[in-house]
Amino acid sequence: MVAELSTGAPERGGDAQVRLWVTPRRVGHEKKYQQLVCRHGLAFIRHVVAGYQQHTLSAEQAAQELGITSRWLRRLAFDYGRARAQGQADTWQPRRSGGNRQQVIPSAVEALWRNLFKAQPPASYSFAASEALRRHQFAVDRATVRRWALQHQLLRPKRPAVAPAPVRRWQCGQIGALWQLDVSPHAWFGPETELLPLFDMLDDCSRVITGTRLYAHENLLAYVDFLSSAFATYGLPLALYVDYHSFFFTHLPDALTYLGHALHFYDISFRYAPTPQAKGKVERLHQFWQNRLPTFFAAERIQSLTTANPALDQLREHHNRAEVHRELQCTPWSAWTTAKREKRSVLRPCPRDPWWRYIWSVRTEVKVDFERTVPAGVQRLRLEACAPKTKLIRCEHPDGSYSFLLHPPRQGKRPVLLGRLEAHHR
Repeated sequence: MVAELSTGAPERGGDAQVRLWVTPRRVGHEKKYQQLVCRHGLAFIRHVVAGYQQHTLSAEQAAQELGITSRWLRRLAFDYGRARAQGQADTWQPRRSGGNRQQVIPSAVEALWRNLFKAQPPASYSFAASEALRRHQFAVDRATVRRWALQHQLLRPKRPAVAPAPVRRWQCGQIGALWQLDVSPHAWFGPETELLPLFDMLDDCSRVITGTRLYAHENLLAYVDFLSSAFATYGLPLALYVDYHSFFFTHLPDALTYLGHALHFYDISFRYAPTPQAKGKVERLHQFWQNRLPTFFAAERIQSLTTANPALDQLREHHNRAEVHRELQCTPWSAWTTAKREKRSVLRPCPRDPWWRYIWSVRTEVKVDFERTVPAGVQRLRLEACAPKTKLIRCEHPDGSYSFLLHPPRQGKRPVLLGRLEAHHR
């Protein structure tokens, strides 16, 4: 395609005009030379990178000379140093960069982020990125979330400085060898609400969160419900790493607490952390949830335990399977499956034991009265088969029901159930 242009000057007094034939440029099809090798010669690139390595140029000066970031400069310097060590410095050339990889943010993800950043407290950038992946399968880095928030004037205010949780320098080499257990009271539903305990437990080797649940109170009934659910889902560990709380530790020599007896029935031991700082992994897990859950509950208008715990199970499962752990450089579930494949597991399957339901209950000894009834919460249950003054074992279950046994749990014996009161009868 050509264009005809005229100068408008006559030729020797005649009427003829000089015509110039020009090939027009197509607007919007100019080649963009974004690659480093297209903007600079190879010799110049090698000279600048060598100067940076020999400290004749600072990182800022070298990056400015090449028109790249300091991070990309360090990558080039690493590649150039490796090539020079192999005697290939004169033939080395930089790798091609990825060019413009800016993502297009879907409208559904933008709506989600607006909701999270307008909640009180506002969401962290890592949590916003995590929710985009969990809800819309949109993988994005938290730095991209921050740039988006800056562009839309939704930057979250700087949070008060929090002392970092202690860092443990060791970890178990087998899954199930040690599970860390702790409870964190916090105002999860807003600063004006009461402090509720959040039970946290994770595997020390793989960082898989084996249990996270909110309860109204920290008591024996909450502990037996929490532990039995985790054991039924993941199996039995060898030991639980706990503090010196009265639920776990007694000052009487060779004595066990109620939870200690329940765990010993299935060959699970307590290991005690000498200081609060010794439980660094589970302490960091508390901070993880404290940064995310208040925002999530405010954005979703969740104000009760009945709706909070199912959502919490989804967040926990997403974290285990989809979020890369910084120390492990893989997801916790990937570390868990790798350990199983390499036979680095000491987990035992949940036993098919007739005592299981009764071990994970709050047991007390009661006596049958002269009307042959026993107390069950605010009601009384009639047991015609039991004589007055007979001593029974009452089991209060987490679901609100009651069971009555003739004898306490014993290895090698079977439970004798005398009566049961369902929760909906209460």
